[in-house]
Amino acid sequence: MSLDEIKKKWEKFEKEARKLRKKYADWEFIRRQPPLIREVLLYYIETGDIRRSCRFAKLNIEEFRELLRKANIPVVN
Repeated sequence: MSLDEIKKKWEKFEKEARKLRKKYADWEFIRRQPPLIREVLLYYIETGDIRRSCRFAKLNIEEFRELLRKANIPVVN
């Protein structure tokens, strides 16, 4: 498999993961959050970058994953 094929496959996976995060997210819950948390949840939905999202939210991984569960945002690996 060439590097281009791997890149295209990864991009397809990321696009599908983003679509799932958007589809299942509890948008009412997200809208009710304080501005920082709301923006971090939106960032996570778009990027899937859990570590950077945790840093932005000033939460540890366990706390952030609990927030994702409350927001019904799936963690797609």
